[in-house]
Amino acid sequence: MNTWHQFLFGIYPYIALTVFLLGSLVRFEREQYSWKSDSSQLVVKSQLRLGSMLFHIGILGLFFGHLVGLLTPVSVWDTVGVTHSLKQIVAMTAGGVMGFVCLTGLVILLYRRLTSDRLSANTTWRDKLVLLWLLVTVVLGLATIYVSSSHMDGEEMLKLMQWAQHVVTFRGGAAAIIADVSWVFKAHLFMGMSLFVIFPFTRLVHVWSGFGAVGYLGRAWQLVRPRV
Repeated sequence: MNTWHQFLFGIYPYIALTVFLLGSLVRFEREQYSWKSDSSQLVVKSQLRLGSMLFHIGILGLFFGHLVGLLTPVSVWDTVGVTHSLKQIVAMTAGGVMGFVCLTGLVILLYRRLTSDRLSANTTWRDKLVLLWLLVTVVLGLATIYVSSSHMDGEEMLKLMQWAQHVVTFRGGAAAIIADVSWVFKAHLFMGMSLFVIFPFTRLVHVWSGFGAVGYLGRAWQLVRPRV
């Protein structure tokens, strides 16, 4: 295990998390007028609904799938009788479906921005960076399915779970756990962690507002009366 591997998978996760949290807080405090999704619907409506719907369904499925799959203790799966092989099959199937849905949405959104002169003129380099970064991350994620299909014993997935759980619980030795996994998994992990680094500086910050909007579901109805 070399120094770069130790840095990327033992130290970099904490750098990414720190930038993610502190960067979001600083932007909210200093640049609240820039805290928005920058919807392009008023500029060009075509393909937005389909692309946005597919992207959001896919990305939410992938996010919560990774969250549950990586952070649920192995002992829990063993207790309920889910073998490592079965978990790998479920992860490959669900990840493949959600990944394909997300990828389709991303391609539509990216094509829409790059082929419309009017929309391209209103697209910042940050917008392009987010879409391209997500595109590469999802493609690498789908590529891991092919790599996983060559060994269905679930051992490589088990190492990834142990790595993630060591990181979130601040236990040492996380990088050593995945020292011998395929480079495709490592590239996917790096791209995924780096999303948290670019998050505070892009339109992705509107995700925080989405969590805050959950409170509106329980709010009383607002009465609107016509003017007499």
